[in-house]
Amino acid sequence: MNAYTLIDGKAAAARVLVQVRKDVDSLREQDIQPALAVILVGCDPASQVYVRNKILRAEEVGIRSVEHRLSADTSTAQLLNLIATLNADRSINGILLQLPLPAHMDELRALEAIAPDKDVDGFHSQNVGGLSQGRTVLAPCTPSGCLYLLEQTCGDLRGKHAVVIGRSNIVGKPMAALLLKADCSVTVLHSRSRDAQALCRQADIVIAAVGRPRLIDASWLKPGAVVIDVGINRIDDAGRSRLVGDVDFDSALPHVAAITPVPGGVGPMTIAFLMKNTVTAALAQHQAQRSQSEAPCHSIY
Repeated sequence: MNAYTLIDGKAAAARVLVQVRKDVDSLREQDIQPALAVILVGCDPASQVYVRNKILRAEEVGIRSVEHRLSADTSTAQLLNLIATLNADRSINGILLQLPLPAHMDELRALEAIAPDKDVDGFHSQNVGGLSQGRTVLAPCTPSGCLYLLEQTCGDLRGKHAVVIGRSNIVGKPMAALLLKADCSVTVLHSRSRDAQALCRQADIVIAAVGRPRLIDASWLKPGAVVIDVGINRIDDAGRSRLVGDVDFDSALPHVAAITPVPGGVGPMTIAFLMKNTVTAALAQHQAQRSQSEAPCHSIY
């Protein structure tokens, strides 16, 4: 077996959170307390676990968390009223709407209602558009975490050929935009792509985000590729439930230079970058408020 590097997402996330804690302490010295509002609608078990983990991480780094739990029969109008209240609240810097919402709710309308400067998930169309233009915006947390892992593993990404497998709005598309901003040559593969395996075998970097367990095996990979596996799939393996990625880990190992495990790879990075985005939003909002207060008042008389 060739030597390979196992990319430790837990250790990388810990490094990010250490810096976030330092940034929070610095903001507190300026009498700024970063705060994150989390909205959970309904009682989906997985969503409850995710929200609990996010709130715990916020507390660990000194971010104030405000949790809003709404019943499953909450109307879209009621949710929009809450979001409007949080938008207007200067003490709240980030708003996270836990997905998925109950089927009767208008998810897109709710996400668009969040003020772009408080959109710490990076899902608002203004942030999505800014990212596609290469501007610095609040970018989606999972792709941002993936890019961090790649930079830590590969160093300079300029000129490398990256293949993104999957074109979702949450991972695939923003991942491609971040890689383009890093000066990679980017190919996006999806269910309608022809010769997907052959195209993937040309890649220096492979990001798998399709939600299909073990889809990517050795036949998809160029020797020495770096693989970031975003997939989290629960399977029954010999009567035992366990998590696997979109990449067939054991098959890939002899071919790769580096790879993320599942679990323990990309997952921890998502929450770390949610905290990072919250601090970034708090600082930007404070600077904007200070600029407004210092702006000269011009009388028309």
